[in-house]
Amino acid sequence: MIRRLPFVAVAAVLSLSVASCSSSTTATSNAPDAGVSSKAQLALDQIKGQVLSKGPNGETPSPASAADLTPEEVAKVKALNAKAAIVMHYGGNDWANAQINGLKTEFEKLGVKVIATTDANFKPDKQVSDIETVMSQNPNIIVSIPTDPVATASAYKKVADAGTKLVFMDNIPQGLTAGKDYVSVVSADNYGNGVVSAHQMAKALGGKGKIGVVFHQADFFVTKQRYQGFKETITKEYPDIKIVEEKGIAGPDFAGDAQAAANAMLSKYADLSGIWAVWDVPAEGVMAAARAAGRPDLKIATEDLGKNVAIALAKDELVVGLGAQVPFDQGVTEARLAAGALIGKQAPAYVALSALPVDHSNVLDAWKQVYHEDAPKDIQDSYKK
Repeated sequence: MIRRLPFVAVAAVLSLSVASCSSSTTATSNAPDAGVSSKAQLALDQIKGQVLSKGPNGETPSPASAADLTPEEVAKVKALNAKAAIVMHYGGNDWANAQINGLKTEFEKLGVKVIATTDANFKPDKQVSDIETVMSQNPNIIVSIPTDPVATASAYKKVADAGTKLVFMDNIPQGLTAGKDYVSVVSADNYGNGVVSAHQMAKALGGKGKIGVVFHQADFFVTKQRYQGFKETITKEYPDIKIVEEKGIAGPDFAGDAQAAANAMLSKYADLSGIWAVWDVPAEGVMAAARAAGRPDLKIATEDLGKNVAIALAKDELVVGLGAQVPFDQGVTEARLAAGALIGKQAPAYVALSALPVDHSNVLDAWKQVYHEDAPKDIQDSYKK
């Protein structure tokens, strides 16, 4: 559940009046540039299918096809009657659900029994405990995403030393070595997702305006990549877009923390044109702040195609675009890599799947690509023709 922060009615009214005044004063001086918007769209078209990220140790990315198994290899895996556990950093959101669905779907095809799925609620000590509990069931495979690369490292090292095959999502623990301690790490192109969201923001603003940034204040490889991709692209490609405020959020109430951060930005900068949020749950908090401040004109860019931001895209309200991961496909890839390791197949150290640019025009098709099912009825019904 997402906690919403209370608001003072007077502050909301003041924000409303300031926003309405500022919109008239900035409209002429900050007129969008159609040429810049066209440049941004061209960049979005060109990025499709590419992977811009490097791995946690600078590895060149390998494609998901590197995890493919032949029918003979699948038969060998099935004969093992192997067991797997899925150890998440936190769950319940659309990304985690899709990742788990992809893993479970593929493990079932491979004859691998999933014996546990855990949720650490982004608490390293809880994740260490989860790992210890799972290991008591002697799994052959653990697929996991560390909450913290340092605090969880010793627990994962014990897993590796026990001979359990480790495949990571997105992030790796400090001091573990690919091919020795773990099989591989599978990720979205998170730097590329940041780049995509920068171009989406620039396209919506016509290359001009003041924006804020809500980043993940943690030692988390992939969210740092997103922030880097967004900030470097805005700074280098769109000099008339100025990042005037940055605020970090540490969670676990990411929506509430982002809402508070966005409230502060909107109060400080009456002429703020947009806010970038590091993924969809913080973006929900930014949306709530925009609504409370009476700022339906605020442009929000983010990553991850969660349901609430998908509804906003479908309505063509607030969220102007995002870079989507394909978490179901990532889960399938992780399962195949783990299964291959059980039969001695060598795996690349880093596998990445390209970013998917999503805006109002393609949100329904993108949902199907990301989740392997049609968009829910409420998203379809929200779509503004």
